[in-house]
Amino acid sequence: MTTAHAAQVLDIYRLGIDEGDATFETRAPAWSAFDSARLTDHRFVALRAEGSCAGAGAEPGAEAGAGARAETGAGARAGKVLGWVAVSKVSDRCAYVGVVEHSVYVHPAARGQGVARALLDRLVVSTEAAGIWTIQSGIFPENTASLALHQSAGFRVIGTRERIGRHHGVWRDVVLVERRSPNIV
Repeated sequence: MTTAHAAQVLDIYRLGIDEGDATFETRAPAWSAFDSARLTDHRFVALRAEGSCAGAGAEPGAEAGAGARAETGAGARAGKVLGWVAVSKVSDRCAYVGVVEHSVYVHPAARGQGVARALLDRLVVSTEAAGIWTIQSGIFPENTASLALHQSAGFRVIGTRERIGRHHGVWRDVVLVERRSPNIV
């Protein structure tokens, strides 16, 4: 994910925000705020090369499926952004250096094509290579598709944080999910 993807990434984020069950946020931030809040080594976009059909790949720069690929960094090429995944630190405390919180968003027209799963799989590879042992996220319980996706990708439900925050004036619960790496002991 690079600045070249900024407009499409923020548009996909805005679409998720507008649906009402993806985040407490009520509007997408400016790219500078989005960019500075996420770790650069663990953020990816799924791209469809122009003129290709949808599909999703799990390796950066690798062609997969029917022309989609998950990419990051300066080598990321042009194409339509189908979705993105990114992580943020959960704490500056040394004890939590191996714990990150992630978000994954897919354009509504690209859902059901394996894009989110490919992005999560790529995220697991990159975080484990960096020694990160826990990826966590908070998901609204009404977002059953995201909960099912995460469970299929090896995340487990830790519990529900009841009435943790207000969203459009309504108290909302959040289901805390995490994936603990079996490879980092």
